[in-house]
Amino acid sequence: MLTDCVFLNWLNQKLMYRRNRCFLTIYIGFVALILFSSYRNGLRQEKETWIRINLVGYQSKSIKVAVWVSKTDDPPESFDLIDKNSGTVVYRSKKIHCFGKYGPFSNSCRLDFSEFKQSGRYQLKVGGVYSPEVIINDEVYRNTADFALRYMRQQRSDFNPYLKDSCHTKDGYTMYGPMRDSTHIDVSGGWHDASDYLQYATTSANATYHLLAAYRDFPAVFRDQYQANGLKGINGQADILDEAKWGLDWLLKMHPKKDWLFHQIADDRDHKGLRLPNKDEVSYGKGKERPVYFATGKVQGLGKFKNRSDGVASVAGKFSSAFALGSKLFDQQDPRYAKLLLSKSMSAYTLGLKKPGVQQTAPMGAPYFYEEDNWTDDMELAAASLYQKTARKKYLKQAVDFAGREKVSPWMGADTARHYQWYPFHNFGHYETIKTERIKKDTLSAYYRKGLEKVWSKAKNNAFYRGIPFIWCSNNLTSAFAIQSYLYFNLTGDETYEALAQANFDWLFGCNPWGSSMVYGLPEWGDTPEDPHSAFSYLQGYPLDGGMVDGPVYGRIYKNLIGIKLYHPDEYEAFQSDLAVYHDDFGDYSTNEPTMDGTAALVYLLAAYDHRTISSNLKFSLDQGAVIRGDSSKKQLALIFTGHEFADGLEEISTVLERQRVKGSFFFTGAFYNNPEFEKGIRKLYRQQHYLGPHSNAHLLYADWKERDRLLIDKTTFENDLRANYKAMARFGISKAQAKFFLPPYEWHNQKVSGWTEEMGLVLINYTPGTRSNADYTWPEMGARYVETKKIYQSIIDYEKEQSLNGFLLLTHVGTDERRKDKFYSQLERLIHYLKEKGYQLVTIPDLLR
Repeated sequence: MLTDCVFLNWLNQKLMYRRNRCFLTIYIGFVALILFSSYRNGLRQEKETWIRINLVGYQSKSIKVAVWVSKTDDPPESFDLIDKNSGTVVYRSKKIHCFGKYGPFSNSCRLDFSEFKQSGRYQLKVGGVYSPEVIINDEVYRNTADFALRYMRQQRSDFNPYLKDSCHTKDGYTMYGPMRDSTHIDVSGGWHDASDYLQYATTSANATYHLLAAYRDFPAVFRDQYQANGLKGINGQADILDEAKWGLDWLLKMHPKKDWLFHQIADDRDHKGLRLPNKDEVSYGKGKERPVYFATGKVQGLGKFKNRSDGVASVAGKFSSAFALGSKLFDQQDPRYAKLLLSKSMSAYTLGLKKPGVQQTAPMGAPYFYEEDNWTDDMELAAASLYQKTARKKYLKQAVDFAGREKVSPWMGADTARHYQWYPFHNFGHYETIKTERIKKDTLSAYYRKGLEKVWSKAKNNAFYRGIPFIWCSNNLTSAFAIQSYLYFNLTGDETYEALAQANFDWLFGCNPWGSSMVYGLPEWGDTPEDPHSAFSYLQGYPLDGGMVDGPVYGRIYKNLIGIKLYHPDEYEAFQSDLAVYHDDFGDYSTNEPTMDGTAALVYLLAAYDHRTISSNLKFSLDQGAVIRGDSSKKQLALIFTGHEFADGLEEISTVLERQRVKGSFFFTGAFYNNPEFEKGIRKLYRQQHYLGPHSNAHLLYADWKERDRLLIDKTTFENDLRANYKAMARFGISKAQAKFFLPPYEWHNQKVSGWTEEMGLVLINYTPGTRSNADYTWPEMGARYVETKKIYQSIIDYEKEQSLNGFLLLTHVGTDERRKDKFYSQLERLIHYLKEKGYQLVTIPDLLR
């Protein structure tokens, strides 16, 4: 389209052409004025009306809504979805819900195209206004969680892999501790908090927990492309675990003794000008050492300004939960490290019990600090995490007690809050407490629902479904709210707030008044932050890939901030209002500064959305839609066990696995889970943290043995049977969210069953063919079908020697008919010894298929 200037130049040339031909000149001028008027009317509409979308894209089966906004136009009656390649209209709809004024706009409407599910690239069109490119497919969020990890690596202190240099290696000297002030202590490491170089245990522990939880809940979405030090290279461990361990190692330094807990490095003296972290020359009075604040639970502040601390439980609880979850995840691969983490989790939790209250961060020369006012949510999460690790009932009882003391995160439904007043911004504790043994499921789920409802009561009145207050770090609140929505849905299956959750997710990626993604470089083709408040980008032009910026604030907040100014003309001026402002400008530290903890929470959220469409991996082998082998390039395999009628080997199997420090994957039918005789054994497996999954409820045969495509059941029967399986699992505290992998009964299925499984949000798996391990249920009277234990064992050894067992799903049974006398499970320990000697890592199904 022509710009105003280009158009006027063109018009002038036409009017000056052949000056002596007056009539022609007048005629041309007349036509040109008509065209110019038409052009300006179209330009005015385009400049005053916009369509906001999720710039990253939409999954085919997800809720898909765009927001139409205008400063002048009347609300539309319909909209079109146009194929970008052909230019044809592929979908037309009148599913429009209008709301009127919002922020700078006089009219706003939601355009719902959720029922359109065809993958492709499109544009939405309303009148003469087009949206940016709309992408629909199930891969749109693939690897986005790993992309956000780039920012976490860039924020590392001590060795910084982005700069390939070290910084802050001399940290630090103690303040407020039981030792003499200025005593040196080694606390180097961890992450810088935002785009400055302070370090807070409060945000770092919360970030560490989110990274660990993301791997635990969605292992299949993460890759291994970086080493533990953050440099490029493969080390056999998912990058997110490398990053989480970086956080854990620093937290261990900050909790060096049972009764010692440090909570902060440096203070606002850090804000003395721009420099890269490896060029940091700011002095705190002791050369390159920085102050390290001891968690006293009392008021702190070395300068004019003070905090309002009255305890240590808020930070101690965060330490404890991160350590407990870390202990659980690292237990198999590094038992000594896991044992250390568990010990530190218990001691931090004890400190929290002894000193209830909040340990706020310490200001110095400015009035800004993290004003956290709540702590029972942190202790609830810690207690639940410790119970999951230790199975000690006292922790469960304490978790339930803490849960009742903060039912709803207080910012939800509020119009404002002080900086980090209610932190973390969502309470993982309710979810983890329920997960233990489905304790108080209805009660704690109702707490989540009440918080969601408080936000919905405000959100339902505007087109963006915006119910989040525009305070500092509003994007952090937005991602936290979307996570709570996800947790609630996973616990209950209640879809009431799914549209609200999607709206909050879409907001972060461009479906907002400014039409900008709030994550640097995501998507690479969209409008994303380019001038964030960071020395990395401002001084050197380094990209801050994956960093989520603070987000919009109320106009009144922005106007009253100290030392804030814009360095460039405001490209979003047309979209600013008293309601909220956002600037992609280095000078606006309130809306455009990336944060480490916000990005870590975003990693969890992106992983959750990506995981919704994970059904296979190109590295994996499939059969009839089921994953039958993991990555054959990795020396890993999973020992999987099934059970329906018999459990005679369950005790021996669990004892051997515990002795060998190996985690197995167990798939039981509902009949097995509901059998009182097997309950003790199942609970033992749960305590030992083996993977427990579904195997159908009644052990139905889905397809004909000879004509595999011929189904013997219908879809309704399949779904009802599988739901009954999950209902039986719920008695042991196992939710659908924890058990996404499904192994079909009789290990027999077809493509149709695979499709039904995917529609239920599950991943179908089956054993890897090649050995006779799955024949361990047979007995002599079966004739030729019977395979003795010696031959089963030898078939595994032979296959390993000839082809390798890399990526194998090696299936056996936890019990057999009494007519089988030579039980294969009696050879399990011998087999494990052999596999370990051959260098195999024995992992659970989620770890194998991550």
